[in-house]
Amino acid sequence: MTYGKRKSAPRTAIVMALAAAMILPAGCGVAYKSPKVSRSAGTNIDVREIRLTPETVLLANRTPYSPRNLPREFFSTASARQGVGLGALPAAPQVPDERPGRLELRPPADFEVPPYRIGVGDVVLLATRQSGNSIEELSGLLAAQTQRQGYVVSDDGAISIPDIGRVEIGGLTLAEAQDRIFRFLLENQVDPAFSLEVTGFNSQRITVGGAVRQAARVPITLQRVTIGDALTATGGVMVKDEQFASIRIYRDGTLYQIPYEEYLAQPNLRELPLKDGDAIYVDTTYDLDRAFEFYRQEVDVIRLRSQTRKDVLDMMNAEMQIRRSVLDEGRSNFLAREELGAEARDYIYLTGEVAKQGRIPLPYEQQATLADMLYGGGGIPTMTGNVSNIYVLRPSQDPAEFGAITAWHLDAGNAVNISLATQMQMRPNDIVFVEEQPITKWNRVVQQFVPSLILTPASIAAN
Repeated sequence: MTYGKRKSAPRTAIVMALAAAMILPAGCGVAYKSPKVSRSAGTNIDVREIRLTPETVLLANRTPYSPRNLPREFFSTASARQGVGLGALPAAPQVPDERPGRLELRPPADFEVPPYRIGVGDVVLLATRQSGNSIEELSGLLAAQTQRQGYVVSDDGAISIPDIGRVEIGGLTLAEAQDRIFRFLLENQVDPAFSLEVTGFNSQRITVGGAVRQAARVPITLQRVTIGDALTATGGVMVKDEQFASIRIYRDGTLYQIPYEEYLAQPNLRELPLKDGDAIYVDTTYDLDRAFEFYRQEVDVIRLRSQTRKDVLDMMNAEMQIRRSVLDEGRSNFLAREELGAEARDYIYLTGEVAKQGRIPLPYEQQATLADMLYGGGGIPTMTGNVSNIYVLRPSQDPAEFGAITAWHLDAGNAVNISLATQMQMRPNDIVFVEEQPITKWNRVVQQFVPSLILTPASIAAN
């Protein structure tokens, strides 16, 4: 009997402990105190609770706030200013008012056109036989022949033949270039069975401008190029009054002149040959100096551009590098000050049943919403958070209200109301609070009393 009585003591203690666990939280609240929004908080702070609706969201957003701006270094680019440029072209001379006399015929001298000489930029094509060992030995030459790619004469006047080497042909006629390549292949013990042709004429040109359908640069080819050929390549002459039109040729510092009427009347003038560097200008006026000015301007502009282009680009690049360094330094200084807390920021605070309580800075240059704060911080735990009681606690900025707080209440139990969270804008020092589920309160009470339920019977039994 004594043993049975001693065994009943722990059961009695467990029952008493469970009763205390059920009574104390409900009656006295000494075990667990859950946070909530209440007007009767025992303080002198005036709390005004307003349910969020489409109308009250507009009211909440009326509170003035301008997001902080990023420093200007985050808006500037490291673009350099345009260089000084080449300036305006020289002005054309004025046309005299008196009527002109008869245009003088001063054609350039006829000459024997020399053989074409290969120059820098020309494209040559080597063609080989398609049978025999030479095809295997000159695989690079055969590929060029079949693919029609050819070889471009480089700045040093040479072409590079794959697996064989470089051979210089710049400044040679086609026959001389064939002879040099022939000897070059023999020296490299390669069967010199090939043919050579020029497929791209890029090194020698004639400039045609003035009253033509389309100004052009006519290439010099293996065939002689005449004045008639050059004008035909531009689409023809566009002259309204043949009496005052003339064709002027600028060659080696000398200006020649052919009246357009005589050009049409004398076929031999159309057959006059041209050479590399000639410039033809079809003039519809009678001012010889104006045509000469055209050529002088063209020569000056080309020379100025070739001399100053690199200097201007280098200057702009150096300026861009300096500006980029200044911007990078300003941005890094700002980020370092922000990391150390030296830059002023606006914050809101997350508390209650959220994924992570803490302080969240408001973004630069744009407004943040309640949805940004809730879901950007990890959201609301559905097991513990009461989505029906989401509050934004906003202190009043009016000194006359002595720190009154407006509790904007969002009931997200209806998922439709979450759209209101995407519309409500945050303000500095807002406190976003989420209440806990009723069952969460009870679970936490039980968790606090579980140690007592375990230790109390043991202590009673020990006594």
